[in-house]
Amino acid sequence: MRSLITRRSLLLSVPALVACGAGDDRSLTVAAGEEGGFYLAFAKLLADQVNQADVGLRCTAAATEASVENLGMLSTGKADLALVLADTALTAIAGGRPFTTPVPLLALGRVYENYMQLVVRKDGPVRTVADLAGRTVSFGAAGSGAALFGERLLAASGSRPQVEHLPLADAVAALTARRIDALLWSGGLPTPALADLDSRIGILLVSLEDVTQKLRLAYGPVYESVLVPPGAYQQVRDIRTAGVANLLVCTPNLPDDVAGSVVSVLVKRAAQLVPQQAVGTQFLDPRTLIGTVGVPLHPGAAARYRQLHG
Repeated sequence: MRSLITRRSLLLSVPALVACGAGDDRSLTVAAGEEGGFYLAFAKLLADQVNQADVGLRCTAAATEASVENLGMLSTGKADLALVLADTALTAIAGGRPFTTPVPLLALGRVYENYMQLVVRKDGPVRTVADLAGRTVSFGAAGSGAALFGERLLAASGSRPQVEHLPLADAVAALTARRIDALLWSGGLPTPALADLDSRIGILLVSLEDVTQKLRLAYGPVYESVLVPPGAYQQVRDIRTAGVANLLVCTPNLPDDVAGSVVSVLVKRAAQLVPQQAVGTQFLDPRTLIGTVGVPLHPGAAARYRQLHG
């Protein structure tokens, strides 16, 4: 049985785009996610801890539209590290849509569980995926892993809503104003922007348990049926959704020493990498960090894991 670390055992916080530099002459950029989400929160915490742990590295964090855009930045050299959903990473390696060619990727670690959150108003009409038919839903920004998952969700469920692609802040505003009936978000729990929305209008999460089983048949164990932890949001109880691991990835060009330094931070400073409000599953333990769901470990990362834990 895998070892999982939760908020009770770790205190951590997360951001979205991180830039790290190896030595005074070099900076590295890590692409993360949107403001108000866990990617960016984690990246900022990671950057801070890397800066504290190694004076030869300089790290910064910046916002992006998440997984797909992050991999594009890696491919063009605009980023050196990226946070990405495991399903998006595997699709990129295979050169599947929306990627036009295979993207060479290596992993530094599996860092936390992303929960696919299909968010609706508590006072709204949607309670199931089938209820989305004929209604308007945002499937995340166009460059996000949520957008890729949303396509697969519709194919598996057969539901046919009107789809928009809005960044999180715009989707929250649209749901508040009833311009959309649901929004799909991928992130940790609770996502700060959604917790704020919950306090203002009251939200529910739609169960994705049945869809998850269909996705596992189509794409394998990259998708898991996970229980949304109690306390994530005020009115969410006993809801299962799709869980997808979040990976910290890089290209094969990342120097071994930089990869090793980042891994040391992931292992030794795990408690400082969990957002204070987090209730979802974290994988910041050597036994779970190395479970990168089919994405090969960077040689420098693998060597450091062996050095630290044999």
